[in-house]
Amino acid sequence: MAEDSPKKIELGVYQRPEEEPKITATEVIAAVLSLIWLALTAGFFLILGDGSGEFDSIRFVMMLIAIFMPVAMIWVGALAVRVSVTMREESRRLQSAISAMRQSYLSQQHAGAQPTSVEKKLEEIAAAQRKTETTLAMFTSIRPAATPAEDRLAIPAPALVEEQASLALGTPAESLAPPLSVADFIKAMNFPETAEDKEGFRALRRALSDRKISQLIHAAQDVLTLLSQDGIYMDDLRPDRAKPALWRRFAGGERGHAIAPLGGVRDRSSLALASGRMKQDAIFRDAVHHFLRKFDKTFSEFASSATDEEIAALTDTRTARAFMLLGRVTGTFD
Repeated sequence: MAEDSPKKIELGVYQRPEEEPKITATEVIAAVLSLIWLALTAGFFLILGDGSGEFDSIRFVMMLIAIFMPVAMIWVGALAVRVSVTMREESRRLQSAISAMRQSYLSQQHAGAQPTSVEKKLEEIAAAQRKTETTLAMFTSIRPAATPAEDRLAIPAPALVEEQASLALGTPAESLAPPLSVADFIKAMNFPETAEDKEGFRALRRALSDRKISQLIHAAQDVLTLLSQDGIYMDDLRPDRAKPALWRRFAGGERGHAIAPLGGVRDRSSLALASGRMKQDAIFRDAVHHFLRKFDKTFSEFASSATDEEIAALTDTRTARAFMLLGRVTGTFD
């Protein structure tokens, strides 16, 4: 049907050029002029001929030149006119093509600006969703705390008692420091925001005074420094949020595909850079495996007494984001 046939595209750059006529008016005029000239010269030589039967080669050559030279000049002029017309037509088509390409480029730029606003809206929706998930975690906690996070220990008491029982004479002073609270532990895992973040530095100093947690902090500092050398910063990552219940399953020792959502980092460039460095840099690879072991062990002890709200807050820290990124690179969540 006629309606199903594709419409003719108006852009000259996509059109098939129309075939030029094989014989134009220029060729017709040139042919007429050539015939007129041949007729005139033939009549001239026939009428004004001397009638002698002798053959004169010079006179014959002059006759040929007088007859065919003007004809040749006529056709040279005709070809020049045709070439000029062809060049003007090609120039017109080229201008149409350039204009069409410019219009197409401008339309693409205009169309390309639209997804930016759409992506911005999607990012705002995703941020609102993450905030909603955190808020829900506050109301669906399965382990409500009777005391504030500032007064509860980050690591359960049995683990501390077991460690302190093994201490001997000459134990470093940091091993005898008071236990770290949950609030300070979460702040320390995120590290100070700025040089003026006094609360962040205070929490970090307290965390470094805890022997076990200081090992995790040093391991996190090492991998964050190495990642920053490749331009990977945790503040730039926007990982998918996993439910606290899934993190508890991980803390309980569950591994494999069931906990795959914990690797919520989707930034392809960061994953590719970290994966490439894991294969090439032995120091980076050792630092990553050491960090993953320390985070795994510390988080397992922390999750046993933490609320869902506290787990959600911890998983939004820079240390936890590094764990999500590097855990996915190393296949921890596979």
